[in-house]
Amino acid sequence: MIKLGVPSKGRLMEKTFQWFDRRGITLMRTGSDREYAGAVDGIDGVSLVLLSAGEVPRELAAGRIHLGVTGTDLIHEKLPLWEQQVEPMAEMGFGHADLVLAVPQGWVDVDLTDDLDAAAAAFRAAHGHRLRIATKYHRLVRDFLRDAGVADYALVDSQGATEGTVANETAEAIADITSSGDTLRANHLKILSDGLILASQATLWRSRVADMDDDDRSVLRHLIDRVS
Repeated sequence: MIKLGVPSKGRLMEKTFQWFDRRGITLMRTGSDREYAGAVDGIDGVSLVLLSAGEVPRELAAGRIHLGVTGTDLIHEKLPLWEQQVEPMAEMGFGHADLVLAVPQGWVDVDLTDDLDAAAAAFRAAHGHRLRIATKYHRLVRDFLRDAGVADYALVDSQGATEGTVANETAEAIADITSSGDTLRANHLKILSDGLILASQATLWRSRVADMDDDDRSVLRHLIDRVS
C-alpha cells in the first residue's frame, strides 16, 4: 500500500485536496476535525496519512510514507541531505512564500548582505555582542549567510511572531517566510535587495528510502502518471 501524507488542517489541506480532485483522485477526512483519519477514492492501493506540514519531511526521510505534500522550505530546513532522502514529483502551484532576510527600515545604509556584514561588525564594536537575527530556519539562514560572507551574527530562535522581535528588542534583524511583505512593512522592516533565501511552495515529494514491493511500485507509477 502506498502511503500519501498530506497536511491535516487549514488551507494547505483544502488546497491539497482540491489539487488531487482536479486530477480525478478524491482525498477525504473520515472522522471529525480532531481525528486524523482519511481515505482515498479514484485510485486503488493508496492510503491517506494526515500529518502536520512540519511532520511530512521527517516521515518521508524515515520511509514511513511514500509520498508527501509539504513546502520546499520545510524539506530544505529539516533534511540536511534532502536530495538523498526525497525527490520532488510536482510543484503544486499554491502555498507560495519566500524565506527572506529583513532589517529595520531605518537602516538606510543597509540594502545588501555586504552592507549587513559591515553593520554587524559595527554593531558588535558598539554593543559588545553580536547582531541577533531571529528565525526558525536556522539551517537555511546559516548556509545563506555563510555563502554571502556574513559572519558576525547570532541566530535567535523564534517559533512565532518573528516580525515583532525587532520592535521587542530581542533581535536586530529577522529571516522569515513572507507571501506579500505586508506584515514586514507593518513592523517597519525591509527585505534586503539580495535577501531572498528560498522561494517555497507546496510540492509533492517522493521518499527515496521507503520500502516498496512490485505492486507498490506499479501503484506509485500509476499515481505519478495521474498527477504529473
